[in-house]
Amino acid sequence: MYRKRPSPTRWLIPAVLILCVLAALLAYQYPPVRRLVTWRIEVLTTYLRGIVYPAGPMPTPLASPTPTSPEETPPPPSATPSATASPTAPAPSATPPGPTATPIPSPTPLPAAISLPAPAWEKQDINNCGPAALAMYLRYYGWEGDQFNISTLIKPIPEDRNVNPEELLFFVRTRAGWLNAEYRVNGTMPLLKQLLAAEIPVIIEESFYFDDPFWPNDDLWAAHYLLLTGYDDAAQVFTGQDSFHGADQKVSYQQLDDYWRIFNRVYFLVYLPTQEEQVKTILGEDWDVQTNRQRALDTAQSETQKNADDAFAWFNLGSNLVYFEKYSEAANAYDKARLLKLPQRMLRYQFGPFFAYFHAHRYDDLLALAEYALERTPNSEEALLWRGWARYRKGSTAGAIEDWRAALKARPGFEDAHYALDFVGAAP
Repeated sequence: MYRKRPSPTRWLIPAVLILCVLAALLAYQYPPVRRLVTWRIEVLTTYLRGIVYPAGPMPTPLASPTPTSPEETPPPPSATPSATASPTAPAPSATPPGPTATPIPSPTPLPAAISLPAPAWEKQDINNCGPAALAMYLRYYGWEGDQFNISTLIKPIPEDRNVNPEELLFFVRTRAGWLNAEYRVNGTMPLLKQLLAAEIPVIIEESFYFDDPFWPNDDLWAAHYLLLTGYDDAAQVFTGQDSFHGADQKVSYQQLDDYWRIFNRVYFLVYLPTQEEQVKTILGEDWDVQTNRQRALDTAQSETQKNADDAFAWFNLGSNLVYFEKYSEAANAYDKARLLKLPQRMLRYQFGPFFAYFHAHRYDDLLALAEYALERTPNSEEALLWRGWARYRKGSTAGAIEDWRAALKARPGFEDAHYALDFVGAAP
């Protein structure tokens, strides 16, 4: 009996499918492909989350409870800013002081324009503006690495959306110790120009606006690091090496300050050890961290007085009060900022409200803000940490442990999460 032989193409389609799957798996092992696929998945899940948790304004402040006794509050996590109380201004003298015997020399006039040699530009990877900006900065001094040398240490998970100035500082001091690094707040335009004139580029943290929404009703606002390498008084612009938009971007003086002040005008410096005395001279009183913070507090207070409807001035006031451990006053300042409307992603990058409401014993506010932050950024280790502390203070140790373990998963090695787990005797 004749039996029909199977067609040689019978197995062709399954074989092709299997080869395609294997090829896709192999391609996924290639880091650029893996990052691209991961980013696409992240964009999709972020948008879907925005549908489930619609983006709205920050929760309004809740009624302040009667503070509990200080003894009931656990020791703060190690990241809590440490500082002495705000110094008291001396009483004015009854008799005005006379003129000094030797006149103070006028400062050397700044050049009308400065253009420092731009380091090789590097396009940022996913959520990687901090490491990319720092890589370009270090390259200015001859460093030969790239953003991934930095992010592997301080941001090992690509989905981590925030890098703090402290983390940039940690990298320089531990991996590029032949350079000095510092950061301060309350920067000014003249200060930026003085540093650039001294051949010292400057990183600032500023506002950034996306072109396309990541969820329905997205306000498009985010944070960004920018490396400044020049200025031009005639054109009224700074030159910045922007890891997202490109090399030699021109930013007007007014726009830079508008975008920069939202982050308390923080600036980050890397310089040669031989330039230390010059940096101290340029910074003057701001070289001392305590004095710098007091001046920042004075600036924020002045700006709230000039415009009582300025949400960012109130937010900066709260952040500077947190530094001086004036938590109840800071919470009140943050209350006003929240009522005046803040960007949806604000708590992705700045965490002063978490400190303030925790130490002011306003745990319901802390919980509400942490949950709001996690709706926008579910892998924020800082928001997970502070939601854990809110849950703990409200009696849910199990919920707190769950959050602290999630914080460790989002940021391996996160010391504050380890501290919290140790505090309640739980394993990581």
